[in-house]
Amino acid sequence: MNTSSAPDLPETACHPSGGSPADDAPIVVLGIGNVLWADEGFGVRCVEALQQHWDFAPHVELVDGGTQGLYLIQHVQSARKLLILDAVDYGLAPGTLHQVENEEVPRFLGAKKMSLHQTGFQEVLMLAQLTERYPEQVLLIGCQPEELEDYGGSLRPCVRQAVDDAVALAVDRLRAWGAQPRPRAQAPSAEEAVTVPTLSIEAYEAGRPAAEAACRMGDERFMPPRGTAA
Repeated sequence: MNTSSAPDLPETACHPSGGSPADDAPIVVLGIGNVLWADEGFGVRCVEALQQHWDFAPHVELVDGGTQGLYLIQHVQSARKLLILDAVDYGLAPGTLHQVENEEVPRFLGAKKMSLHQTGFQEVLMLAQLTERYPEQVLLIGCQPEELEDYGGSLRPCVRQAVDDAVALAVDRLRAWGAQPRPRAQAPSAEEAVTVPTLSIEAYEAGRPAAEAACRMGDERFMPPRGTAA
């Protein structure tokens, strides 16, 4: 597993903090990011993989937060314990995982904003603090991206490999928080899936055109060639 502490950051190695198997306080697991922009989709792919392989107690909610911005406030406000998975620019080697906890989390969230109008997750956390409905414990598992400027592109190999390691770290912490993780006997149905089926990693990868066809200036599934009727 490629993990590291960022330079000049306080030590934030994963360690059990509170919780017990009997603790049924609401737990929210948020995967955030945009799957259309290469490594920016890391967090969403993590929560998707987490649901594919693990089941949890009823008080645990898995959320594909995508780029919903302020629409995620209700999930943050409802959580006693919040686990976030995201692509984060720590300035480390691509594919490196780094964990940040509690009051340090807002400083690091969000490797990329798609526009000046997109609300970053930092603002969501700040709003939750202002409303005095903020989780007691917050853990961010972030991955250093390799490539973000690739519309329609896939996770780069080092980042895709980090998904499994991030899921393992998430399961360890969720177990410590009393989430009661247990391996799934079978994958969730399309109706249960946290990620829209058409954007699941299998469907998304299968439909991608070759790099030379997309020119990496756009994926024709989302940006039709000029002269093509909408």
